[in-house]
Amino acid sequence: MTDYEAIIGLETHIQLNTITKVFCSCKADSWIDPPNTNICPVCCGLPGVLPILNKAVVEKGVLLANAMHSEIRLLSFFDRKNYFYPDLPKGFQISQFDQSLARGGYLDLPMPASASPDKQAYIRRVGIWKMHIEEDAGKTKTKGNRRLIDFNRCGVPLVEMVTAPDLRTADEAAQYLIRLRQLLRWLGISEADMEKAHLRCDANVSIRVKGETKLNPKTEIKNVNSIDAVRDAIIKEVDRQIREMEAGNRIEAWTLEWDEDTSTLKKMRSKETEADYRYFREPDLLPIRLEEEWKQAILADFPELPLERRARFIEQYGLPEYDAEILTSERHLSDYYENTVKAYGGDPKKVSNWLMNEVLRMINDQNLNPAEMSLNPAALACVIKLVDAGTINISTGKNLLQKVQLTGKTPDALVIEESLGLVSDESTIRVVCLEVLAESPNEVASYKSGKETLIGWFVGSVMKKMRGKADAALARQILEELLK
Repeated sequence: MTDYEAIIGLETHIQLNTITKVFCSCKADSWIDPPNTNICPVCCGLPGVLPILNKAVVEKGVLLANAMHSEIRLLSFFDRKNYFYPDLPKGFQISQFDQSLARGGYLDLPMPASASPDKQAYIRRVGIWKMHIEEDAGKTKTKGNRRLIDFNRCGVPLVEMVTAPDLRTADEAAQYLIRLRQLLRWLGISEADMEKAHLRCDANVSIRVKGETKLNPKTEIKNVNSIDAVRDAIIKEVDRQIREMEAGNRIEAWTLEWDEDTSTLKKMRSKETEADYRYFREPDLLPIRLEEEWKQAILADFPELPLERRARFIEQYGLPEYDAEILTSERHLSDYYENTVKAYGGDPKKVSNWLMNEVLRMINDQNLNPAEMSLNPAALACVIKLVDAGTINISTGKNLLQKVQLTGKTPDALVIEESLGLVSDESTIRVVCLEVLAESPNEVASYKSGKETLIGWFVGSVMKKMRGKADAALARQILEELLK
């Protein structure tokens, strides 16, 4: 068979986490509200109403544009995009066309070696063709032989972002969405939850013979509500197009719908072009004039971005790539780690081990926000220092983390209050060691016959009798002496 490559571009609709909608005072996030209960004359487009722009929408759009290395226009316009679907009560959508808030830009995707045919890690740079503000439409669903319409989402603020056709595999497309979701949450401008429609994705897919440069007709995949589904849908569409090409058939520019229940693609309609939308300037809204002073105020506290921080953690703290990737997956977690390192003042890798093995488990099990934990960076640093100093052992330290989170008390106070300090008195430990050996004649015999790995079992038995407070190294030393 001919060797083909996929040409993939993604269109994402990002719901901004503003309190109110883009042009009215209705609540913006209404995905759990009963149908048609979060609407007003403005977002339903009734005659005589006038939209008023939500300032926060512009500010969040500027943050995203800056993060995507885009050119931010100081003057941009709103336009009417005309089309007639049941979920659009006005018969048009207020969007931006030729003079949008931002243009250009890119997002770099670090891809693992497993994603490459030559097993080499690489970076895929994905260009951004379009980035603009617009209002959301409503939604429809079929129930029996009826088509039901919910206008709650009308007017919800969106940023639509269209990539260049720079992606080559379904894995790269999935990685783009993972990195974009991370970035949106990092900036605090969107919850980016695909199941709640905070982040929606359409995929444009075509194929060509490897080595060619022309772009062939593409299909658009819609109605995909998870990253795994985007990956699966692209894989199936690429396979379908290869079969069509091999059979000598022409690829038609269709819009396809992903059926989540059957994991299949279905034809929806022929694909529109920009000319079909008959754009013209929105007469009811003034241009956005982004004064330089306003722009600088928006970007004054712009954070270090995830990939930049990931690279710095590797260089500054000597972390393995795996650790740096996990610790920069969320901004709160990244800040938590760095603040703990500063409070601890010791080996950054040791902090990483405690955070990834113990604290992350607690965060995931209890669904905690690192920024709001009683076990704050200073408390974690204190626990590690207590273990380093031999005041408590590692096992007690792990339990102490839970106690700090549960009570809100400091580690030092809990060690004193609950007598958690390590017992290092040799005579006290020796008495317990003798008890353990006297109670375990079979194990003693096995040890003396050559099964020296049992020393760990003896140490564990001593620790159990002393409720984890014994100096484990000293207990091992005494046991080895007695067993001789």
